[in-house]
Amino acid sequence: MTDRQHPLGSGFGARSTAGDVLAGIDLGGRRAVVTGGHSGLGLETTRALAEAGADVIVAARDTAAARAATRGLARVTVARLDLADLASVRRFASHYAGAGGKNGAAIDILVNNAGVMACPETRLGPGWEAHFAINHLGHFALTNLVWPLLADGARVVSVSSAGHHYSPVRWDDLHFEAGYDKWLAYAQSKTANALFAVHLDRLGRERGIRAFSVHPGKIFTPLLRHVGRDEMVAAGWIDRDGNPADPTFKSPAQGAATQVWAATSPLLAGLGGLYCEDCDVARRNDTAEATLEGVKPYATDEAAARRLWDLSAEMTGIGPGQSG
Repeated sequence: MTDRQHPLGSGFGARSTAGDVLAGIDLGGRRAVVTGGHSGLGLETTRALAEAGADVIVAARDTAAARAATRGLARVTVARLDLADLASVRRFASHYAGAGGKNGAAIDILVNNAGVMACPETRLGPGWEAHFAINHLGHFALTNLVWPLLADGARVVSVSSAGHHYSPVRWDDLHFEAGYDKWLAYAQSKTANALFAVHLDRLGRERGIRAFSVHPGKIFTPLLRHVGRDEMVAAGWIDRDGNPADPTFKSPAQGAATQVWAATSPLLAGLGGLYCEDCDVARRNDTAEATLEGVKPYATDEAAARRLWDLSAEMTGIGPGQSG
C-alpha cells in the first residue's frame, strides 16, 4: 500500500493565512459547520470560509458570545452545541436535520475545531476525563450523528496538535484514574483526533467523504486560558513582562490556515486519513527526537484507529447513522 503521508508541495507554508489558501476558491452554495467557530482559530476559520462564499454554522456552547463575535459576518448562523454533553450533541444534530430550510441542507465541510487544553482534572458523564470526552468523544458523537447529513464528497477536518507527540492512546488508563497529568491528557486527546480521522476516512471514502487531522501550530488564543503566566515563561513562550518570546508562534489567521486548506484544497482530491501541518501533508516522524514536527506512527496506525473507533462507539452508544 502506498504511503501518502508526505508533503505535496502545496506552495503554502507556516506563515500563510486562511485567506491566502482560499484565494481564488469559490465556496458559494457550500455549507460548513465549525465547532467553536466564534473564538481563536475557529473564528478565523469561520471568517475565511464565509468570505469565500460558504454558509457557515457556528456550533458553540455559549451562543450569546458566538453571536456577538460573528456579528457582521455574512452567511454565518449560530447553533448551540456543548461537546461535554452528549444530549446537547444529539439536539444539535436533530436541529440541523430539521425538515426544510437551511437546517435541512447537506454539510459539505465539518471542522471539528473546538476543544480544551491543560484544564484542571475534570470528570464528565460516567467519569470520562474531560480532554478525551470533549476533544474526542464529543466530536466522535457529533460526526456520527450528522453522518447522514454529510454531502457526498464532504470533508471532515479534526484539529489535532503536535502535542500528540507526548502520548499515544493510553489503552490501560484512558481516564487517568491512576493519576492525572493535564499535558498528557491533552496529548492523548490529540492523538485520538488524528486516529479518528484515519478510520473516519476509511468509512467515508465510498461516498467521497474524506477526513483529515491538522496541527495548526502554536498560537496565543483562549485555548491557553488554563496555562499560567509562569508556565508560559518557563516554556519560553513569553517573557517576564508578558511579551511574546517564541518567534515560531503564529497569528490566529495563520493558525487557521491549515484546517481551511485541508477542508478545501484541490490538491487533496482523492486523498484522506492524513495528518497535515503548515498547509501541507506532514511527514511521518518515527524518530525519538522531540522535534514536534510531523506525525508519530502511532497517530496514523490503522489498527489503533479501528480500536479507538470501536471503543468510542461502545462508550457513547453512537456509530455511523445511529440516533444514539
